[in-house]
Amino acid sequence: MKTIAIMTGASSGIGYKLFSTMPARYKFDEIWVIARSKDKLEKLSSTKGKVVPIPLDLSDNRSIGVLIDKLKEENPVVKLLVNCSGYGKFGKTEDIPLDETLGMIDLNCRALTAITHIALPYMKKGSEIMEIASVAGFQAIPYINVYAATKAYVLSFARALKSEVKKRGIKVTAVCPYWTKTKFFDRAEDGEKGKTVKKYFAVYDPEKVAKRAWKDLEKGKTVSSYGAFNKFLVFCAKILPEGIKTGVWKKSQGLE
Repeated sequence: MKTIAIMTGASSGIGYKLFSTMPARYKFDEIWVIARSKDKLEKLSSTKGKVVPIPLDLSDNRSIGVLIDKLKEENPVVKLLVNCSGYGKFGKTEDIPLDETLGMIDLNCRALTAITHIALPYMKKGSEIMEIASVAGFQAIPYINVYAATKAYVLSFARALKSEVKKRGIKVTAVCPYWTKTKFFDRAEDGEKGKTVKKYFAVYDPEKVAKRAWKDLEKGKTVSSYGAFNKFLVFCAKILPEGIKTGVWKKSQGLE
């Protein structure tokens, strides 16, 4: 049986860096890369396996059916799954268009869950799953509330799934980055209404985030968080009351 990797969101951002920094320990017959941009996908190449572009809009329910049919037809062994598709929108809850809000939930949660669900039956001992969450998933964040909530879902889902599939010899890691140098903010912020995030405190190199994620997946870590400030935030999120955390966030960004 042929072995494959499935990577969503591989054409840009952290997803692209994960694709381009994939460690030498990996070798597949095929790497299925999924994103909306067919042109970007077709430019990807790898020494780890034949790249198979699958242009899909994962926020569309019908796209999941395409992947289900392809898996049934080819019946591969899924050795690696990396779910990196997603986006955020910042601002007052009522100011964010409803379709954008629901789209975040669809892509960040529903699609990620669906792809994991349909890939699991094709996984064997030694298979690995990387779910891209965020440090935002560790606490409630006003004016980024839906995005943060979707990442809290991913974090909880990955943690529970790790325990569930441990007996099958499958690794699961939730990657929880802080701000990174990607085009994420191009979509997240609405320039006409002013910026929500005014102070970043730290902005990390996505390639370093990706390389750490690969190392943590190999080690079998539940959570991968790169950077000293990021780790500090995770620690604070665990010990501080919710009211203090949300208050500090709003004050630091001049939101109220």
